[in-house]
Amino acid sequence: MKVILNKDLAPLGEEGDVKDVAKGYARNFLFPRGIALPYTEQTIKLFETRKEEIEARKQEKRKNATGIKDRLEALELVITMPAGANGKLYGAVTSQTVADELGRQGFQIERKRIELAGTTFKSVGKYKAMIKLYENAGAEITVIVQGQTLKIETKAPVPAKGRHRRGETEPKQETAPEPALPEATPAETSEESKFNQS
Repeated sequence: MKVILNKDLAPLGEEGDVKDVAKGYARNFLFPRGIALPYTEQTIKLFETRKEEIEARKQEKRKNATGIKDRLEALELVITMPAGANGKLYGAVTSQTVADELGRQGFQIERKRIELAGTTFKSVGKYKAMIKLYENAGAEITVIVQGQTLKIETKAPVPAKGRHRRGETEPKQETAPEPALPEATPAETSEESKFNQS
């Protein structure tokens, strides 16, 4: 089914482009959201009247893309990630990581426009990333991944209660004196001796 795009929609196309799409995609997604219109004589005439306006917007986008390209290529993006002693990262630098860092630098670039060699960076080093801007314009940026060693706090082992290792001296505990037994009376002793004799 042929449609004319009413708005830009990456990666399908831009405003004014004629595209061939599935009927369900057009009816259920493009038409309800106003992204595209059916390819009819009326819509063709409508877009003919807007042709100059659309072309002026495209020219502005090309100009902006060139300016952004120059700024991006002059930029060295430094990303610090937790890493081991061998330089291997705990995790990976993805296109989303790069997009977030670019956002902090003032560039609003979608994650899907960023291409990394091998999809992710998994160790410290210097890499190149490609950013698609507008039409065929793209910028190659340098990404420096630095490792950050994690500080692991070690706690002194706590000895288990009630158990002691061999060779360790047990801490002395003060014990209460045992109660003294009452002394036997002479009558009790004579009865005990009678009992023992019989």
